[in-house]
Formats: sequence, C-alpha cells, structure tokens
Amino acid sequence: MNKVMTRAQHRPGTRPPTRRDTRRPAGSPPRTPSGGMPRTASPAGRPPGSSGATGTLPRTRPTDTRPPTAPAPTPRTWRHPADGTGTLDRPAVPQPRPTDVFADRLLLVLSGQRPVHWMLRHTAGRAYDELARLAELGLLRTRGTRPVVRDIGYFEPRPGAIEAFARIGAGDQLRAMAFRLEQGGDLRWRCTAVELGGPRRPCGDDD
Repeated sequence: MNKVMTRAQHRPGTRPPTRRDTRRPAGSPPRTPSGGMPRTASPAGRPPGSSGATGTLPRTRPTDTRPPTAPAPTPRTWRHPADGTGTLDRPAVPQPRPTDVFADRLLLVLSGQRPVHWMLRHTAGRAYDELARLAELGLLRTRGTRPVVRDIGYFEPRPGAIEAFARIGAGDQLRAMAFRLEQGGDLRWRCTAVELGGPRRPCGDDD
C-alpha cells in the first residue's frame, strides 16, 4: 500500500507550530548553555559590564605623586682650540688698559712693596736697569701714607707704542712718573723706559 505524505500548508504571517518539551514544567525559563540565568541586553546595545552601562563609573588615571623634576640645564658649547681658545663661550670681560696696569706695577716696585725682579718679564731694553736704580733710591718710599696713582695720561706716537705719564700722590706731595710701553710680536706689552721726577707741592686754588 502506497502512502502519500503531504506538507502542511501555512498561511503567510503565521508562525509554524513549535515542539514543546513535555518534561519541563510550564512557566520555567528556557535553559542556557552554562546553566545560569539568561543574559539580558544592556541599554544602547552594549554588553553588560561595559563603561557605558548604567550604574558604572568612568575609569580615572591614578594621581601622580612624584616630585617635580628640575628642567635640564642648557648645554654650554666648547670652542675648538683652532679658534684661538679652548674654553667655554662666555661673555667678554672688559680688560684694563696697559697704562693703568703698568702704572700700578711700577708704583709697587718703586715704593718697596714688590722686589725689582718682579718686573723682569714685564720690561725690555734698559728699563729694568733704570727701574733698579730708582728703586734703590727709594724716592717713593714713605712712612704712614702709602703712595697711590692719582692721574694717568698717555700718547700713542705709532701703533704698538705708548708714552705715558702718571701723577703719584703720597700724602700732600706729588711726584711725576713717565714710562714708555711697546707691544711685542707676542702681543704682550712691556715697559722699555721709566723716569721719576722730584717732589712737588700740589697747586692751590690761588696759583
């Protein structure tokens, strides 16, 4: 006997009948793979536990409690020895004039505060012999009041040569000192002549 199986026709818009599990009591929730409660979708379609879920706090970075570090020092550059110096770049310091330097040096020797050989490398020609003779006379050695340079003047007859004069004050007396400076090939100044005048009284207001 031949059996003919026919499919049930469903109307559009209707759900086909589902198979029910008769072993499960009515009203119990459907099973889940893990055996727990079914998951519920969170608002805005995000999974549970995300930062956008309701009731969760946004993540914050921990407070930095480290002490502030000092700024790194500005590096200082070195000049190459080929440039003339091997030192750091520093602002130029104004140098004293050679006339001021030698007036003080000559005064220290002629007043007995320094020995004559202290000027050996600062003199040339007959200046050392003249300085030794004047220092032996002790014309600028005084008691009590130390002589000082009160005034300096100079004249440049040519480049690398200076003729200078200075007024030396010791108490109420003035002495005139003349000296000549010349610059050598090593660019150093040296005294080449020195003379010392006799004592004079300072000029008053009526003179």
